[in-house]
Amino acid sequence: MFCYQCQEAARGTGCTIKGVCGKTDDVANLQDVLIYTLKGLSIYSTAARKEAIEKPEINKFIVDALFATITNGNFNQNVFINMIGQGIQLRDQLKGELEKKGATFHGELHESATWQPASTDEYMAKAEAAGILTTGNEDVRSLRELIIYGVKGMAAYTEHAWNLGHEDPSLYSFMQEALVATTRDDLTSGQLVELVMETGKYGVTSMALLDKANTTAYGNPEITRVNIGTRDNPGILISGHDLKDMEELLEQTEGTGVDVYTHSEMLPANYYPAFKKYSHFVGNYGNSWWKQKEEFKTFNGPILFTTNCIVPPSGGAEYGGRIFTTGASGLEGARHIPDREKGGKKDFSEIIEHARECRPPLEIEKGEITGGFAHAQVFALADKIVDAVKSGAIKKFFVMAGCDGRMKSRDYYTEFAEKLPDDTVILTAGCAKYRYNKLPLGDIGGIPRVLDAGQCNDSYSLAVVAMKLKEIFGLNDINELPVEYNIAWYEQKAVIVLLALLYLGVKKIHLGPTLPAFLSPNVASVLVEKFGIGGITTADQDLDLFLEPAQGS
Repeated sequence: MFCYQCQEAARGTGCTIKGVCGKTDDVANLQDVLIYTLKGLSIYSTAARKEAIEKPEINKFIVDALFATITNGNFNQNVFINMIGQGIQLRDQLKGELEKKGATFHGELHESATWQPASTDEYMAKAEAAGILTTGNEDVRSLRELIIYGVKGMAAYTEHAWNLGHEDPSLYSFMQEALVATTRDDLTSGQLVELVMETGKYGVTSMALLDKANTTAYGNPEITRVNIGTRDNPGILISGHDLKDMEELLEQTEGTGVDVYTHSEMLPANYYPAFKKYSHFVGNYGNSWWKQKEEFKTFNGPILFTTNCIVPPSGGAEYGGRIFTTGASGLEGARHIPDREKGGKKDFSEIIEHARECRPPLEIEKGEITGGFAHAQVFALADKIVDAVKSGAIKKFFVMAGCDGRMKSRDYYTEFAEKLPDDTVILTAGCAKYRYNKLPLGDIGGIPRVLDAGQCNDSYSLAVVAMKLKEIFGLNDINELPVEYNIAWYEQKAVIVLLALLYLGVKKIHLGPTLPAFLSPNVASVLVEKFGIGGITTADQDLDLFLEPAQGS
């Protein structure tokens, strides 16, 4: 195997024996073959679109399959074996339909569009020809993978929106065209850089679509004080990102005597008005995803993963038998709750019955944390914020969105937040907030110094806020705002957020705790030269850099 799609790639270069995330070499190789299969399927689907043939089942399959390969999402190799087989079947059916219509393909087709495994045993053999390192040119490989990882993140947000009945056909066509582009040896590095920027453009589209889907269904997030303690009832802990799953779980647990708690990236569900009517929705339990091994043990009840952020339990882990998965997530040995039938709902009765047999969760902390500062809520506070900026009460905003992770070096973000001057405000989204959202940082004239917009996809809200402030202050360039970007990344959803910010024109983003291993030196140099992207050093050094007076001030 070779995988370097996440920040924790072994030795900062890539995992070659087993993923730091916990995936085996077999799962990693099957994921490579699935992406390869999607490229072949996309060759035909893009050709079909030119013939006015649109296949909704293919669009949805490609989105779901991309999402399944995201870091920490699905560790069940049977899922990937089945998806590869399904992809080949869809590919060949579409090929036959096109041939019946007289469609012809100029030039030699990429082998991903033609390979025919005699059995599933051949899937693993194909991995050597389908893997990342088969692209010999380091810069081309880097750009291709940057595009693919962006598309994976885009697929995650597109899938969540689809679950809520919202689609944008342009996202399907772009994702498929981008996959096809990564098979073309005739594209120059310059053309691939242009495609990277276009990926950012559609990243904005996908996040805007999901924002619309979430707020249409559940209302605009509002300022909320979230309980982090426990009650005496048995509970279900729901993790991941899918709000449709959250809704259906709350509906089905009502009146059962089972409480529902969020974990990690599901915390922002507490901010939506539609979920506050449920008296058994208790609040949030625990912290970031990587602490789940200790926190799941003390929770006592079952855990439902709706998406990625799974850490496979160690052999013999007491809580392993309490894990349930659904949607794109998967784990060998865990019980998987099937997708909802069209027009129907998922059946959570099994996990509810399991919960009723469990002890209540052990309390690991008390108190409240405050969040709910998505763009609509911040706009409601706009006058107050603008006055604070004009008066000098707020000197700078620091966007500290993104991901959390296990590396000790991520303590940097806690230290950085602690050392920020009292006249600064942190804008955050994603699980990176767990590094500082429980610190006693206070407020500025009633404005909390940590404004949490929500999940990683809600980084879109931060961009909308920045663009609104640019308009309010009458500036010509978003980079003229008193806003600094110090972003942590971990996996592919953070990649699409980064590309979206670059597309929107944001410059001088600092990215850490390390730059992506998949950026070749030359590609990294392009990003530095064109966008001013930089890494991080120490909290003190970076604070000096961020807080130094602007030239001419």
